[in-house]
Amino acid sequence: MADVQPASAAVAVPEARRRLNPTLARYLSAFRTPKGMTGLAILLLLGLAALLAPVLFPGGYDRQGRASLTGMSADHIFGVDEYGRDIFVRSIYGLRIDLSLILTAVPLCMVIGTLLGLSGAISERLGAAVQRVLDVILGFPGLILGICLVAVLRPGWPALFLTILITGLPSTGRLARSAWLSQQNREYVLAARVLGVSRRQLLLRHVLPNAMDAIVVNGAVWMVVGVYIEAGLSIVGLGVQPPTPSLGVLLNNGLRFITQSSTYIVGPALLILLLAVGFGLVSDALNEAVNRR
Repeated sequence: MADVQPASAAVAVPEARRRLNPTLARYLSAFRTPKGMTGLAILLLLGLAALLAPVLFPGGYDRQGRASLTGMSADHIFGVDEYGRDIFVRSIYGLRIDLSLILTAVPLCMVIGTLLGLSGAISERLGAAVQRVLDVILGFPGLILGICLVAVLRPGWPALFLTILITGLPSTGRLARSAWLSQQNREYVLAARVLGVSRRQLLLRHVLPNAMDAIVVNGAVWMVVGVYIEAGLSIVGLGVQPPTPSLGVLLNNGLRFITQSSTYIVGPALLILLLAVGFGLVSDALNEAVNRR
C-alpha cells in the first residue's frame, strides 16, 4: 500500500498541471516554437543590455572624447558622434528609454482599451458613445496625434507615452466590444442570465476569456508599432530631448551628420530593427499558438 500511493500521486500531478491554466499554457507554448524562442532571445538580450547599461558603462552616456564623427572601429563599434561620445554606449542607454515606453504604455493601453470596449455591458448607450470616441482617435495617425499632444504638453517621455497609449486604444477597444457583442446572445450566456449570474461574472468567466487571445496578440503587435512611433516622433524632434538619448533621437542626430559620418545611423537603426523583429516574432508565435486552440 505504501508503494501505490506515491505512484497515484505522481500520475495526478501532471494532470493537475495540465488543468491548472490552459490559457497561460497556450501562451507559453508559443515560446517553444522557433519563432517564439528567437524573438524571446532577441528581446531578452536587448532588455538585459539595457538593464545593465549603468553597470556595463559606468561612465554614462554623455562621456566625451577627443575625436568626433569617426566611423566604426575596434574601440567604438558604432563610431562616435559630433561630441566624441560613443554611439554604441548611447544606443544601449537609448534602449532603456524605448523599452520603458513600450513596456508601460502598451500593457496599460490593453487594460484601458479592454475596459472601454466592455463598457457596453454596463449600458449600450455608453458602449456606443465610447466607440464613437475611439473612432475619432482612429482618424488621427500616430504622428499627427503626437504633434497635437506635444502642442499641449512639451516634447519628452510623457508625450511619447501618451501617444503610444492613446493610439492603441481603438484596436483594443474594438476587439473587446466585438467579443461582448458576439457572446451576449449565445445560449450559455442567456442560460447564465436566467440563472441569475451577474454581469460581472459573465464578463470575467465568458466574455473576457474569449477576447484575451486577440487582445494579447494585438498587444504584441502594438509593441512593434510603439517602436516606430517613438522613432518617428523623435526624428522630427518631438520625442525625448537631447542630451538624453533614445534610438529615435540618435537617428535624428545621425541624419544631420550623414555626409560627415555615413555610419552614424547604422547602430541605432540596427537596434530599432532588432526590437521590431523581436516583438514581431513573438506576436507571430502567439498568433499561431492561439489559432491552434
